[in-house]
Amino acid sequence: MTIGSVMVDIQGAELTRDDEEFLKNPMIGGLIFFTRNYRSPAQISELAQAVREAAGGELLLAVDHEGGRVQRFRQEFTRLPPLATLGAKYEDDPLEALQLTHAAGWLMAAEVRAVGIDFSFAPVLDLDFGGSQVIGDRAFHRCPEVVTILAGAYIEGMREAGMAATGKHFPGHGWVQADSHLAIPRDNRQRRAIMEEDVYPFKTLFKHGLDAVMPAHVIYENVDAHPAGFSAVWLQEILRGELGFDGVIFSDDLSMEGASVAGSYALRAQAAMAAGCDMVLACNNRAGAIDILEHADLQPSAASSQRLERMRGRNFMNRGALLSDEYWREAVESVTALT
Repeated sequence: MTIGSVMVDIQGAELTRDDEEFLKNPMIGGLIFFTRNYRSPAQISELAQAVREAAGGELLLAVDHEGGRVQRFRQEFTRLPPLATLGAKYEDDPLEALQLTHAAGWLMAAEVRAVGIDFSFAPVLDLDFGGSQVIGDRAFHRCPEVVTILAGAYIEGMREAGMAATGKHFPGHGWVQADSHLAIPRDNRQRRAIMEEDVYPFKTLFKHGLDAVMPAHVIYENVDAHPAGFSAVWLQEILRGELGFDGVIFSDDLSMEGASVAGSYALRAQAAMAAGCDMVLACNNRAGAIDILEHADLQPSAASSQRLERMRGRNFMNRGALLSDEYWREAVESVTALT
C-alpha cells in the first residue's frame, strides 16, 4: 500500500466536517497530535480512531512526547523528565542512569501506544553545547558518547513497548543559538567538526537500526547553502551515501521560519522531497497544508512507503492493561522520582 507523503494536523479535540473532508486527500499519509488536541486518554484514543476512519486508511499517527517541556499529553499521563536529567544522572551513577533511561523510553512509548498512536518523534540526539534555548535540556548531554549510550538505552525501551525511534535533528541543532521555529539558524563550523561531534550519535545508532531521522532547519554554511532538510548534500550524499542510513527521513515542520528559505509551502514540500525526505510535516497552518496538497508535485515512491511502513506501532496494550502492569508501576515510580 502506498503511503501519502504529507503529515498534517487538526485544530481541535474532535474532528470537524472540514477535517473529515481534508483527511480524505490521498496525499496525506500521517497526522501529528498537539496539546490542543488532547483532553484525556480516552478522548485522544477515540480521536485517533476517528482520524483513521475519516482518512479511509491506516494513517501514521504521531506526537512530540519527549518529556520535560515537550510533552503534548499531560493530564493522566506520567510526567516525564527532560532528557538532560538522565544525562546528569549518568555523571553520578552510569549504571542506574542507563536503567532509568531504558525505563523512561519504555514508559513514554507504552503510554503513547496505549492510546493508539504509532510513535513519538523521539529521542533528541542533539548535543547540548550550552547556547541553544530551543534544544537545551531536551538533549541528554554535551558529550557525543554519553548521548549515544543513553539514547541507545532509551530506544531499546521504546522498541520493547512497540515504538519505532526517530533521531533528531540531523546533523545537529545544538550548536546554533537561533531557534529554527523563529529564525533561519546558521552554523559556521567546519564539516569535520560537525561530523566528529554532532553526527557521532546518529551514525553510531544507525548501526543499531535507528528507524528514522528528522533533519534540522539549519544552514551549515561550510557544507551546503541549503538547510539540512532541503539539502541533497546532507540527506543523499552524507546521510544515505556516506553513512548508509536506510530508514525514514521526516522533514521538520514546514511552517517553521527555518523552512521559509524554500518559498511557498508547496515549494518547501517539493524541495524537501527532492532532497531526500520520505514524508513532510505541514503543521499549524491549514492553508499551507492545502497549498501543498493542491500545488506540490509529490509522488510517493514504493521505497518511501516501505520505509514508512516500519513506523507503525506494534505490541499494542490497551490502557487498562497497561495500568495494571507491574512493570508500568515500577517504571512510573522510578522515572517520576527524577522530576
